[in-house]
This record gives sequence, structure tokens and C-alpha cells, in this order.
Amino acid sequence: FENPLKKLQDATKKIEKGNYDERVGIVTTDSFGILADSFNDMTDSLKAKNKKILSIQNSIVTGMATMVESRDNSTGGHIKRTSDCVRIFIEELRKKSEFNYLTDSFCQAVIKAAPMHDLGKVGVDDKVLRKPGRLTPEEFAIMQTHVIKSANLVDNILQGVEEEHFIQVAVNVAHYHHEKYDGKGYPCGLKGEEIPFEARIMALADVFDALVSKRCYKDSFSYDKAFQIIEESLGNHFDPI
Repeated sequence: FENPLKKLQDATKKIEKGNYDERVGIVTTDSFGILADSFNDMTDSLKAKNKKILSIQNSIVTGMATMVESRDNSTGGHIKRTSDCVRIFIEELRKKSEFNYLTDSFCQAVIKAAPMHDLGKVGVDDKVLRKPGRLTPEEFAIMQTHVIKSANLVDNILQGVEEEHFIQVAVNVAHYHHEKYDGKGYPCGLKGEEIPFEARIMALADVFDALVSKRCYKDSFSYDKAFQIIEESLGNHFDPI
């Protein structure tokens, strides 16, 4: 009895941690074989239901992000563009040997988290969010609160549904994507590698899209000009080469 019971126990622990691909390999015609088949059927059902829950959750998050974007009349398409930028940037990073340590799960988590980075703007007053011009220092201080609101909202939405690893990545992306490498960003004034790597990736995508997009206070820059500005910002806003 000891061997089949241990297999069932080990599989249960893995499923408890969210590994719904786990299966019990007991192929017999006795009670343990029947129990293993039932266990595997149950796991398949849990996997299907979890996939459906995640799909619903992703739809809700995307819907919320789209709703936020619709309120901010200067950044239409920002969510999709920044998400695409994050994906492309990560793909390029992984081609370089110094970034071999980046795991598939981490990279997928950053890409998945990207659309959530500005959710907290839903809590910013329309007078500030939709102002057709540059913000005053007081208004900018209000706008800065969106990163803390975003982090809290992302954490609340994902808790109990997603794995802790992904939740942390998503919260970091939301909370710290306006930090700068030289410590002059917000909300915490973090410097260098104090800033989570995923947030530094999001910052690059966020700034690039802001540069190439037309805003009420600026015309869009060409891609070449945007790349030039980013290169000039290496070591202060972004990581040095």
C-alpha cells in the first residue's frame, strides 16, 4: 500500500500548489488503479475549470484596463502598444547571453502583467486625467498616486486566483514602472537595481509609447527620434548599457 499511497499524496501536494498537469501513474485493475483514474479525472476537471476562471479573470482585467484607457483621451491604444513593446523587448533580451537567467515563467508573467500597469488611473479624478494640457505640480502629484492605486488594485484582483510569483511580478510592474534608474522617479525614489527588473522593462515600453504617440501637449516623435531620446536617457532614466 505504501508506494501507491505515496504517489497519490505527492500528486495531491503538487495540485494544491496549482500544478494541474500532474497525473498519478498507477496502472492496475485493483482499487488503487480505480482511485488513480478517478484522481486523474478530477485533476482534468480542475484544470478545465481553472482555465475558465483565468480566462474570465483576464477578460475582466482587460475590460477594466480598456475602461481606464477610454477615460484618458490622450492614450488610446496605449495598453496594446505597451504590451507589444514589452513582449518584443523581452524577446530581444533573451537573445543575449547575459540574460540567459530569465525563465519562461518570469517572461510570461511580465508580458501578462503589462496590460494592468495603469489600472489605478480609474481612481484619478477626470479633471486631472482628462485635462487637455500639461498638469500643474499639484495635479501631477495627484496623477502620481495612480501607481500605488494600480498596485493595490492588481493585488486585490489577483489574490487567491493567481500564483504568488505572478502576483508579485504584476504588483511590481504596476507600482514601480515610473521609477528611474538614477532615483529621481516615483513613488519611492528607488535607484538602480532596487527597482524590480520587470518594472524597468515596463518603464522602457511606457516611455517609448509616450514618445511615439501624439498627446495634447506634444506631437509624436519618429521611431528614430524616440530611440535617440531613450539612448540619451540610459544611466539616468533607464539601465546603463
